[in-house]
Amino acid sequence: MLKGKKLKLPDRLGSLVVGFDDKDEDSGGSDSVLESGEELEIIQPNGFGSGRESETDDDGEIEEDAMVKRKAKVDGELEQKGRQRHEKDGWGHVLVMKIIETDEKRSDIEYEISQKEVNLEKLQRIASTGLPDGGGLRATVWKLLLGFLPPSRDLWEKELTENRQKYSKLKEELLLTPSELARIKEEALHSTEHNADVDTDGPLTRQKISHEDHPLSLGKASVWHQYFEHTEIAEQIDRDLQRTHPEMKFFSGESSFSRKHREAMRNILLLFSKLNPAIRYVQGMNEVLAPLYYVFSTDIDEQNASNAEADSFSCFVRLMSDSVDHFCQQLDNSSVGILSTLSRLAELLKANDEELWRHLEFTSKVKPQYYAFRICFYVYAVPCCCV
Repeated sequence: MLKGKKLKLPDRLGSLVVGFDDKDEDSGGSDSVLESGEELEIIQPNGFGSGRESETDDDGEIEEDAMVKRKAKVDGELEQKGRQRHEKDGWGHVLVMKIIETDEKRSDIEYEISQKEVNLEKLQRIASTGLPDGGGLRATVWKLLLGFLPPSRDLWEKELTENRQKYSKLKEELLLTPSELARIKEEALHSTEHNADVDTDGPLTRQKISHEDHPLSLGKASVWHQYFEHTEIAEQIDRDLQRTHPEMKFFSGESSFSRKHREAMRNILLLFSKLNPAIRYVQGMNEVLAPLYYVFSTDIDEQNASNAEADSFSCFVRLMSDSVDHFCQQLDNSSVGILSTLSRLAELLKANDEELWRHLEFTSKVKPQYYAFRICFYVYAVPCCCV
């Protein structure tokens, strides 16, 4: 502190304050003077006052270093914020471009499937890099490229109706128990007889049951034996369906919603097993069916969504016809078997992403069959529509 002295402020201070010089001139001079008895506290750069009248050179150097470090820190923070802003702007640009690209692809696909005769080759080329969500496009494109729907739009309604009726008839014949099927046939027979002779009265005639139609019959020709033969397969299907996409409420849980979907998939897989006794059901078919059934069930067209089970069965059969060798145990070690396909996939993975291949092959030591089955299926069996 300075007492009893007049202190003149530096001229350079006035030049830093707008209007300071003018004010000094108006007051009759550029010097500001403190009268005797007044105090002036000298403010240090670190923000603390000091009662010392003089400072050492060492203190000045320390303060200067502190200010340099603080400036470097502030500059670093500004640089970091600038970099983050630049990255954010870059991602925003990428997002906008992605939205534009998706809209253009959606328009192209909508145009192609609206044509009276759909160009399947061009449609597959557009779909090869992925399909946009929404609008029911994926369901329609899959049905077209899997051969379920014909290229001619005029035939779509006829094909859908016929295929759905066929599926309903197959379910009635192959999925009903023999007793339920017998009851339906009997009701149809009585209805015919009743219409032929309405006035006929008398006791009901006893229907004879042959040995082959008895539930306890062990004969291979017995309808009951054939029905029970698939009981074990049905149980395996149920176990696999419980493990199908457990993270999705659409498939998992005990709600009526999820049980309905699992029952529909069970019907499809069991019916396929009965129609293909040489293959039957193999674990993994549930994973193949799941995306088909999900996409068809979530179609925005209510009529199509309500017939998702029938449409999924037809597309599943077409899909399996091109990859059935992967499910035949006798062909596992052949050039068309699943092991050969897994080997080809590993070669593709190594060529395109060697780091990931080494991680799976050496670091994690995960066998390909535990992670690659779905990939193999999409690479070698599913056409480009299923992306």
